[in-house]
Amino acid sequence: MDTPDVGIPERLAARLSMPEQHEYLRAKFSRRRVLASSFATAGAVGGVGLLAGSSGTADGSGTANGSGTSPTHAATAASAPVRVDGRFVAPFGRHLAFGADPKTQMRISWQVPLAVKSPYVRVGTRPWELDRKIEAEVRDLHTPSLSKKLPAVEQYYLHVALDGLRPGTTYYYGVGHDGFDPASPERMATIGSFRTAPAQPEKFVFTAFGDQGVSYHALANDQVILGQNPSFHLHAGDICYADTTGHGKESDTYDARVWDTFLAQTESVAKSVPWMVTTGNHDMEAWYSPNGYGGQRARWSLPENGFDPENAPGVYSFRYGNVGVVALDANDVSYEIPANKGYTDGQQTAWLDRRLRELRADDTVDFVVVFFHHCMYSTSTHASDGGVRDAWLELFGKHRVDLVVNGHNHVYERTDAIKNGQVGKPVPVGASTDPTRDGIVYVTAGGAGKDLYGFGPGVKDSYEGNVHDHESIETFHWTTSRRPDPDRVAWSRVRYTGFSFLAVEVTAGARPRLSVSALAENGERIDHFEVVRGTR
Repeated sequence: MDTPDVGIPERLAARLSMPEQHEYLRAKFSRRRVLASSFATAGAVGGVGLLAGSSGTADGSGTANGSGTSPTHAATAASAPVRVDGRFVAPFGRHLAFGADPKTQMRISWQVPLAVKSPYVRVGTRPWELDRKIEAEVRDLHTPSLSKKLPAVEQYYLHVALDGLRPGTTYYYGVGHDGFDPASPERMATIGSFRTAPAQPEKFVFTAFGDQGVSYHALANDQVILGQNPSFHLHAGDICYADTTGHGKESDTYDARVWDTFLAQTESVAKSVPWMVTTGNHDMEAWYSPNGYGGQRARWSLPENGFDPENAPGVYSFRYGNVGVVALDANDVSYEIPANKGYTDGQQTAWLDRRLRELRADDTVDFVVVFFHHCMYSTSTHASDGGVRDAWLELFGKHRVDLVVNGHNHVYERTDAIKNGQVGKPVPVGASTDPTRDGIVYVTAGGAGKDLYGFGPGVKDSYEGNVHDHESIETFHWTTSRRPDPDRVAWSRVRYTGFSFLAVEVTAGARPRLSVSALAENGERIDHFEVVRGTR
């Protein structure tokens, strides 16, 4: 969200569902106008080389450029296209993601500013021996001028799926195309690296936040995250804020170029740390597909083991060491922002039940971490979403989830252990809790870089070194009628109105534990607690 000074801001779902917004935009920007813009841009940048090679779709329509026509047709119709010399086009915005099995699978994604020919990845176990060369999949996006102040935009996203990797192994890779070979001596500085998950559980760190956007604070958080040497990072939605409004109106502001800036900003971390994202309300981009996720599918390659990776790319799971991680799309169940409410027709929740059951049946999985955008428990601007509680709270308790991470509210807030909707055990800073006995701790980690929110009148920040406990706090939760229902709650334990993120050290062995810390953008610790498990 983007209006911290308003308690109940007007949002994209006020009048139109996401499919209705998609239909509105497609009708307004007619096929003729879109094609004319697409052809003009293709002619200017020499789109033949890339467009003709496209093998993936970006809008769910069977085409790759989001314009309703085939890439071949678009390239042919352009008048006198000029091919770009690949020597003068440098890749950027590299970002990694795991496949369904982090021990053996990695996905490499990147962007080029202009059309190029024959993009690829080189990979090997030594930076000077990148012997394996894999052709890239091209997913190009066309965005028309959706407002009078913004130009039409062509974006080219490239993806390679690496399978059959060795566990616990460091690999080196370079991204290139005809005219730009990352293995050449003058391009060696562009080589990146990653490490696959170990074959057996060992100590590791992962980080998490939501609501990042593009800002100095977002960049600062990224650099402190890199200093933690995480094995992966969880992004709980509202990724870059290219869509700042999304009402499907003339006044909407959607600037696809913000994605270019975001991916360049994030590259310093995401080129070596798998950046595992899910979907927030600002990530529903109505132009590209009826459910708004065509843009996400073009820009990210995520594990395809959810219930419907084609239409719900932000729903998936993976296992790293002794931790099972589950990503959910809370837009499907939100009462506050119902633009996509019910789009999965209950399939996501049914899949969640099955997946949590499978993870809990695996004796080698000690902890289950779930992350999604809208808050299960928070007292800040948007408070708590009754929709996510009604859909998933019972399942989290039933399958004894260990930690839940949300974004949406641009603050850091952490609960006590909550069991059956009530405080199961107070968890002050530095305390330990057992989910099998006490309940689940919920963390809102929405201070990644977007403008900060705050807490209610008279409610003080309370964090490590600055504790101000409140016996109870007045807040609310969203109901099925999209109205806020007042609450007075006792579970808000830690509150911090500053830029921050979550860092979790995972220990395996005889006494497995999650050592959870929250760090401010200057690296100062503002919270820490420990999750240990008793009997299964």
